[in-house]
Amino acid sequence: MLHYEYKVVPAPKRGEKQRGLKTTEDRFAHTLTQLMNTLGSEGWEYLRAEALPCEERVGFTGKSTSYQNLLIFRRALIAAPAEVAPQAAAPVAAAADPAAPRLGAAQTEPGAAPAVGPVRPELAAE
Repeated sequence: MLHYEYKVVPAPKRGEKQRGLKTTEDRFAHTLTQLMNTLGSEGWEYLRAEALPCEERVGFTGKSTSYQNLLIFRRALIAAPAEVAPQAAAPVAAAADPAAPRLGAAQTEPGAAPAVGPVRPELAAE
């Protein structure tokens, strides 16, 4: 299943000046073409244009609704690779030299417990 991410950008309000473009329509079309080609080269696909209401404050307590022209683009998300089930590791061969020293828990002979108390008798609390 394809999943998409979306990008919404404001539509240009006026065309930029360009050499050889005389009319307002030509300048506006050129500006829109540049915007769409830039986003298209980044992988965005043009989806649609929308005019959405936007409530703005006017004065201290007033409100006004204006409409914003927006261009909506989308691109497919790259699917994450499927998780691979963990496999058991191959058994390790036994060491060739059994007499070699090995790290492990220290083995001590049971014996008398050490005396617990102050190091020097003069430091003992009275």
